[in-house]
Amino acid sequence: MVQPLDVMGRWAEAPVDSRREFLEVQRIAGRFPAAGTRTDQGGCVEISVWCSNDYLAMGQHPRVLAAMKDAIDRYGGGSGGSRNIAGTNPVHHVLEAELADLHGKEQGLLFGSGYSANDGALTVLAGGTENCAVFSDEKNHASIIDGLRHSGAEKHIFRHNDVTHLRELIAAVDPARPKLIVIESVYSMSGDLAPLAEIADIAHEHNAVTFLDEVHAVGMYGPQGAGIAASLGIADRFTVIMGTLAKGFGTSGGYIAGPAPIVDTIRNTSRPFIFTTSLPPATAAGALAAVRHLRASDTERHRLAHNATLLHTLLTQRGIPFLSDQSHIVSVFVADEEKCKRASALLLREHGIYVQPINAPSVRAGEEILRVAPSAAHTTEAVHDFAAALDDVWRAVGLSRTDAMTRWR
Repeated sequence: MVQPLDVMGRWAEAPVDSRREFLEVQRIAGRFPAAGTRTDQGGCVEISVWCSNDYLAMGQHPRVLAAMKDAIDRYGGGSGGSRNIAGTNPVHHVLEAELADLHGKEQGLLFGSGYSANDGALTVLAGGTENCAVFSDEKNHASIIDGLRHSGAEKHIFRHNDVTHLRELIAAVDPARPKLIVIESVYSMSGDLAPLAEIADIAHEHNAVTFLDEVHAVGMYGPQGAGIAASLGIADRFTVIMGTLAKGFGTSGGYIAGPAPIVDTIRNTSRPFIFTTSLPPATAAGALAAVRHLRASDTERHRLAHNATLLHTLLTQRGIPFLSDQSHIVSVFVADEEKCKRASALLLREHGIYVQPINAPSVRAGEEILRVAPSAAHTTEAVHDFAAALDDVWRAVGLSRTDAMTRWR
């Protein structure tokens, strides 16, 4: 007799070190990066968060909170269902128009998350174009990978940021075939930037459609926070720009912006859009307030850039390796899962600093990192304190101070 699979038992027997653990973090409204966490004794202690994607602290901004509270009073808690069933709240339309204008595109479209925006848009864009050949950076996010997998399109993976390899791959494909190039502007784990101008040139030479994920750039870079492509003055050279409301804009949700025919096709055929409950009006209203604030204010962007540059300098002085100095994502390179977890635990226990260790599958085994994210809300003193704390932990764990940045590439 065949015994039923004891799935829960098998999970329980998995090595403890292979499991991911998630700290309970209680964000404190108006006091980011301060937060609370529960102790083993059941109490609560205050910690400083250094790994949040709320890079500009817009999730705590008074204008954002006021807009969300007002929307709750007007519309209630939820949206009532998908837009296909429950209709569209007026704030959804206003936010989509605002995002399209931010990126200089004809139309915008909201999704429930950045993940579903990539998945839903790429499934349609790549899968709905007959005989399409897709060219995707090897470090692209899981949501891009899933969207292209779901599309069924033929995929060609080029080495990370390697335009020579991209040229070789695209030149080997029949010139008459439709082509799609998919990249990110700021890569979420390494923090480095894509060579956007060169990729735009390749796309032009081969008549390829381009899909640019600006998730870790919108709000933080470019005029009015429109992203890296906008900062280079080449946003118009990318067909579709995808972004999120959950990072620089501090709320939740994802979106695309692009030509009206493409956006309209995705709106009418994308399963993650059609069959998912739409964003709560309060969330959309908060995002709208954040987008409008950051279009008018450079203060938060300047502060974030200052903190990131200062941290790069302080870590370099201490010989602590990190992967890239091109962005605000300061991924400290540990290259050992157990030591990465120990370093994270020591930072929390000894210094009250929270940085989540990142291991496989978010990064490859042997490329473990502490994904540090200084925010616009951290003070200069806090940046110095963090560098000193990390230096102390680096010594305690016995990590190498030799330059290991080339190992990522």
